[in-house]
Amino acid sequence: MEPRLSLVTLGVVDIARARSFYEAMGWVGESPDGEVVFFQTGGMIVALWGRGQLAEDSGVDDNGGWGGVTLAYNAASPDEVDSVLRQASDAGATIARWGAVTFWGGYSGVFVDLDGHPWEVAHNPGWHLQPDGSIRLH
Repeated sequence: MEPRLSLVTLGVVDIARARSFYEAMGWVGESPDGEVVFFQTGGMIVALWGRGQLAEDSGVDDNGGWGGVTLAYNAASPDEVDSVLRQASDAGATIARWGAVTFWGGYSGVFVDLDGHPWEVAHNPGWHLQPDGSIRLH
């Protein structure tokens, strides 16, 4: 298996509501059937699909809780972190942690989307954000 991630699917309660949230964040979605929405996000895709359908398709039980995963958006600066957090708040997200200097030398905050998926928004001065939005460790 090559070291890459192609697609992240978020299980959601209401497809239309979730799509509206991400489109309010500036993303552009497309849906072949109204039951799933795909967003091109740089070199990968983020999909929205019903929680029950996703659980069944993945062969797991949906206990309705946090699944031990936090998504992340790397920003070019601390100001961009704060801007993205304000945008998420305006779109209806809960801000779990406003932007602040971190113990690892960066700056980050966290919003939780309408379906409980946490997103860290971070500026890491040690990583290299490319013009296409991809991130490089070295």
